[in-house]
Amino acid sequence: MPWIILSFNAEFRSARLSFANILYDYMKSLYTHLECSQCSQHFDKYQIHSYCPQCTQPLVARYDLQSHPGRNAIQNRPPNLWRYAELLPVLSPEFQITLGEGATPLLRLKNTAKHTGIHQLWLKDEGNNPTGSFKARGIGMAVSKATELGIREFCIPTAGNAGSALAAYCAAVGAQANIYMPEVTPEVFRLDCEIMGANVVKVKGSIRDAGLKMNADNTDGKWWDITTLKEPFRLEGKKTMGYEIAEQMEWELPDVIIYPTGGGTGLIGIWKAFQEMLEMGWVSKIPAKMVAVQTAGCNPIIRAFKAGQDVSEVYENPAETIANGLRVPKAFGDKLILKTIYDSGGTALDITEEEMLNAINDFGRQEGIFLSPEGGAVYAAFKKLLESGFIEPYHRVVLINTGSAYKYAENLI
Repeated sequence: MPWIILSFNAEFRSARLSFANILYDYMKSLYTHLECSQCSQHFDKYQIHSYCPQCTQPLVARYDLQSHPGRNAIQNRPPNLWRYAELLPVLSPEFQITLGEGATPLLRLKNTAKHTGIHQLWLKDEGNNPTGSFKARGIGMAVSKATELGIREFCIPTAGNAGSALAAYCAAVGAQANIYMPEVTPEVFRLDCEIMGANVVKVKGSIRDAGLKMNADNTDGKWWDITTLKEPFRLEGKKTMGYEIAEQMEWELPDVIIYPTGGGTGLIGIWKAFQEMLEMGWVSKIPAKMVAVQTAGCNPIIRAFKAGQDVSEVYENPAETIANGLRVPKAFGDKLILKTIYDSGGTALDITEEEMLNAINDFGRQEGIFLSPEGGAVYAAFKKLLESGFIEPYHRVVLINTGSAYKYAENLI
């Protein structure tokens, strides 16, 4: 039986802190060092680093992949992202903090397949994670590793879901979260954060403005900045989506993955996981074309891709959108996002608000699944790619729904 998780074991979902050490004594991390994504300079794994001081580019974690345990070694492990512990950066099991993240379902979309003729079509539904989104993977990993390194205070600019995740994981370890969000962020996110003890600051403007305000309040560096790709470990949590997709598809990777791209960590992370699996021999090839989706009112990656550039420009005055997570004027990891698209032979496209709303309604009636606005953007992009011929009938396609629609109810009413 392939490992396709359609439900969750309550005892793992309710776990608050680290797993029993006995279970994980044999799961030793193969993490060796950090490496600059631009200049390849190495950084010591026992020291605290954010990004490369020379290139001002993200750092990525590297592993001794020659010593990997083999993909069969993970089959009987608990269904959460820590089943891949050897390929994650936390060195000591006591810092493997969990609220039950990972092991989200990969759902076969039979009704949509019937309507579109794409018979191998799946939805990876990340809304089943703690705090309702894929952010739990990255933030949970970052807080775990930062706690191992002795960090106790954090800060983040957020469009909503990342703030909720940081508040939750900081509460789990007794750390302090300082969260800056645009005023237009749905109130449920503020409530979510404050219930878990976070300090929340609302800022006029976009997530970029929230980040500028946060930086002004953190000039002495008293808080660890956990902004997307300005620290190296959120990427490692997000990459577990790639490992799960491969495992759930019996180690035959899809031909196309469509991903809603704000900060882009998940897109980069899934591709990183595929590269690691290829090097370890867990997969024989990587056919996956990575597709980035943004909104028409804030599409810096699409503009850069169409111009053949390797870096994006700041998108000035981004339009408000029901998909808060896509209102990112410039991603810190834009070079890595664009490199992933180019290297995979993928593409990038934008979606209007009307197309997004129509997609949410169409998909709900068709599959009985309420997509988040970002998931709606992905489904709208899928239909466009089908019409353009980018997606062929024989392709195996995975759509990523990054969060729960119910946290966006305020935007959708």
